[in-house]
Amino acid sequence: MGKIKTIRDIDASGKTVLMRVDFNVPLNDQGEVTDDSRIRGALPTIQYLLEQNARIVLMSHLGRPKGKVNPRYSLRPVGKALAELVSTPVLFLHESIGENVEEAVAQMPEASVTLLENVRFHPGEEKNDPDLAASFAKLGDIYVNDAFGTAHRAHASTAGVAEHFETKVAGLLMEKELKFLGEQTDNPARPFVVILGGAKVSDKINVINRLLEKADSILIGGAMAYTFQLALGRKVGKSLSEPDKVDVAKAALEKANERGVEFLLPADNLIVDSIDFANGKVGKTDFTKEGQDIPDGWEGVDIGPATIERFQKVIAGATTILWNGPMGIFEIEACSKGTFSIAEAIASNRDCVSIIGGGDSVKALKESGHSDKVSFISTGGGASLEFLEGKELPGVAALDKM
Repeated sequence: MGKIKTIRDIDASGKTVLMRVDFNVPLNDQGEVTDDSRIRGALPTIQYLLEQNARIVLMSHLGRPKGKVNPRYSLRPVGKALAELVSTPVLFLHESIGENVEEAVAQMPEASVTLLENVRFHPGEEKNDPDLAASFAKLGDIYVNDAFGTAHRAHASTAGVAEHFETKVAGLLMEKELKFLGEQTDNPARPFVVILGGAKVSDKINVINRLLEKADSILIGGAMAYTFQLALGRKVGKSLSEPDKVDVAKAALEKANERGVEFLLPADNLIVDSIDFANGKVGKTDFTKEGQDIPDGWEGVDIGPATIERFQKVIAGATTILWNGPMGIFEIEACSKGTFSIAEAIASNRDCVSIIGGGDSVKALKESGHSDKVSFISTGGGASLEFLEGKELPGVAALDKM
């Protein structure tokens, strides 16, 4: 794919810009935004366009209202949160298409911001309905997509709408995502260390295969490590694993060996005999020794101290780092040491380019208190993985190329 045009490549002066953002943020029971990271992510693009005296019409989804109007998923609270962060009032509209919306947009003064209601209140949004896309397109002269987190979905507000614009470009956040997840991993400064965790090998095997062609070292943690242990003929007790994916794991291990990629699995594990997720507690705990199987009736929940030390050394020597997925059940304090140790090790390597992707990794990084010490935090979960796999993202493919 050619290089995508961005708002830096066009003149938006005095134009009405229809901008897709990802304001799918968490709300508490009082309807207040509890994490405004995604809103802040869009601010550079909004500010850039305001300085060009553009009229900015923002559209986003929130949650999964399943194509029906549901007040619980209204973007009104998000509009309030945005208004506190930008230099101008934010007009919130209760609809996202129709004559009332078109009239309100037509009356917008220059250098102003309007936020539309949740686009997923329309059943046609997730079906990429052409009529809905055409209705969205009536609201702007230029289309800007700054919602990398939804770029892997061919929806009416991400792919369909772009077909109706002569000028359709990326925002500054989208540009940054493509730079770090694309350019920085395609031609990384070496050594390039990839850290992958999470539950399932099946979720990340395509990413593993792709990154085996680029990485110098791959460090594996999380429950997916137990499927790799099965592939090596080891026993994993009652640990979460995918016995039906053992062949896939074996193939990845063979590929790593053929390509000379250092492929590190946990040498030791924190194991427990029971987990109480509801109360965030575990039963008896123990550590396996290096090379020791996990006994029957026990479950691996985190990497052990020897593995932490080994992973830290590799991370300390890295020049480019990509981290996607936790090392264990970090939501439970007793099982969080591995994940937080990795976060700290990445933050301590101040000479490297560090790229963090995936919702759980980002959450863990923030909880560790080190989120301000990394190069880039991706806003896209599924989109990050699909992009790293080398898939074409519909929301990106729809934009103008250089």
